[in-house]
Amino acid sequence: MASPATAPRTSFVTAAARVLDLSLGEMIWSRRTILLVLLVGVPVLLAAVIRILTKTAVFGHLEVNGVMVGGRAIFDVFVGRLFVRFVVPLLGILYGTALIADEVEDRTITYLFTRPIARASVLVGKYLAYLICTTLFVLPAVMIIYFLLVPLADIGATFPGLLLDLGLMIVGLAVYGAVFAFVGARMSRPLVIGLVFIFGWEPVVMLIPGYLRHFTVAYYLQSLAPYTLPTDSSAMSLLQSLLPSNGPGAAVCLFWLAVIWVVSLALAGRAVESREYILEP
Repeated sequence: MASPATAPRTSFVTAAARVLDLSLGEMIWSRRTILLVLLVGVPVLLAAVIRILTKTAVFGHLEVNGVMVGGRAIFDVFVGRLFVRFVVPLLGILYGTALIADEVEDRTITYLFTRPIARASVLVGKYLAYLICTTLFVLPAVMIIYFLLVPLADIGATFPGLLLDLGLMIVGLAVYGAVFAFVGARMSRPLVIGLVFIFGWEPVVMLIPGYLRHFTVAYYLQSLAPYTLPTDSSAMSLLQSLLPSNGPGAAVCLFWLAVIWVVSLALAGRAVESREYILEP
């Protein structure tokens, strides 16, 4: 029987598929999934409360500062502000930075890297497991919120928009996961760096006029998910003024998101291939 050193090298795709199969079940049943359920469950609960409140008043509407807001507009706020700005980036941090760090912490990284496979295939397999795991929880939550908030009479006209929103969730999870996979593979204290990025760098530069916002993932995702609020009050007008306007078109956004995704995964794979992982005793 051939030893790992002399065994034929497994192809990249086959190795990534095996790591995916091994990691998916572990990821779904990990302690991190509890936080994932909370992150997607709280918005669902909030949408249920709004549904109850609107049902006692005017079905499908909510009054804000004297202006009636439709269920679709409320759903857009959930997607555009809560999921795109908070849930999706945070999941990218929690899972992306841990793709390799968990293996180091569990002291299994040496076992994986002594197999006759490319190191980068381990990262890609675990990244795909993250993407499937989070998608299985996020997309159903968004759909439940949609059916809770949008009146039945409006579902036929707005359902294509729901499909676009679901696609946006997948894109956001994929890009943020790739970015923080690179952070986790290349840098120390990746969780801290990730939190500073999404709660420090991105919110700040989004409010600064100029081109700095082009160096964020949020800028392109939010340009794909605009939302509206009543603007008859000074508070609402101020909130709208802080949001990006006249952003790039969908094709431009998707192009740059694809560039960020590919470059981040490539850099993450290169970092895993070249970095020496020393296990502390």
